[in-house]
Amino acid sequence: MLPFDSKSQVYIVLGATDMRKAVNGLSIMVEDHLDLKLFTGNFFVFCNRVRTIIKVLYWDNNGFCLWQKRLEKHRFFWPESEQEVLEFSFRQLRWLLEGLDLVQTRGHSSLSYSTIL
Repeated sequence: MLPFDSKSQVYIVLGATDMRKAVNGLSIMVEDHLDLKLFTGNFFVFCNRVRTIIKVLYWDNNGFCLWQKRLEKHRFFWPESEQEVLEFSFRQLRWLLEGLDLVQTRGHSSLSYSTIL
């Protein structure tokens, strides 16, 4: 599993990414196209068009790491937004990797009570 660090952030790169890209291609995409800093220890998450592969790129002390998960039967619930990048928590990333739909995932609704006389 990914080495989560409380100081790092998770960036979900929306849309489809060509999964033939490796470290060099994905890092150019992050720095040039998205204007984000690579060497911060942050995690950059990409998904293919059919939503069966997720790649996570991050810098770890002295080199890049590229982590991949490929689903054999199901599809990832990839968020759709007008933005290019969404900032997620590690908890949300774990949910995404487990197959949860983050749009549908919600906690309990708030309750409000009134006093009875």
